[in-house]
Amino acid sequence: MSGDSLTLSQHPDSLVDDWSDDKEAFHVPWGKVMMWIFLVSDTFIFSSFLIGYMNVRRTTTEPWPYPSEVFALELFGNNVPLILIAIMTFILITSSGTMALAVRYAHFKDKKKIFILMCATAAFGASFVGMQAFEWTKLISEGVRPWENPWGAPQFGSVFFMITGFHGLHVSCGVIYLLVVATKVLKGHYDVKGDYSIVEITGLYWHFVDLVWVFIFAFFYLW
Repeated sequence: MSGDSLTLSQHPDSLVDDWSDDKEAFHVPWGKVMMWIFLVSDTFIFSSFLIGYMNVRRTTTEPWPYPSEVFALELFGNNVPLILIAIMTFILITSSGTMALAVRYAHFKDKKKIFILMCATAAFGASFVGMQAFEWTKLISEGVRPWENPWGAPQFGSVFFMITGFHGLHVSCGVIYLLVVATKVLKGHYDVKGDYSIVEITGLYWHFVDLVWVFIFAFFYLW
């Protein structure tokens, strides 16, 4: 106890200096801590949405539509169930791989490779959003609305558009976030401090978005 008091008396302003200079407390960058707090809060939101979806589906008196009917895509004259969703999922999982590589090269401060890999990740994300927009257009053209559904329970449209739309918004924001950080990395914005932890922080967000899609995929398209 006396040793701790002596340390504090010798450095009374050390904690204040850490905050004011944006230093790392507990050897963790402040940005990473804030991102984790944001992701935890976002986890509660998505969990509430999915729990609400399960409750609506369980309590509805009308039949819930089969995913193989709703999400079938016509190819070469045949309806192929879930083919578009499978491609979207593959693209998003692949984007996690390119993001992980970008984080790896951030440890070596290889700006060119970081930029290329983050832009590739953003391109995958933009492709995912484009396919989701196509999926929405297809469903709307077939009569799906937030208040009605030609295959059964009208609640399907409202929960589907709400949850997939909220996730799509996250992906869209992530694409912009990736491009901004990648551009700053290439221009040497982080060379002054020599700290590329922002790439890892961006990766945390992107991996979270990908993980959430795994749950949405299982709940909406497989169940």
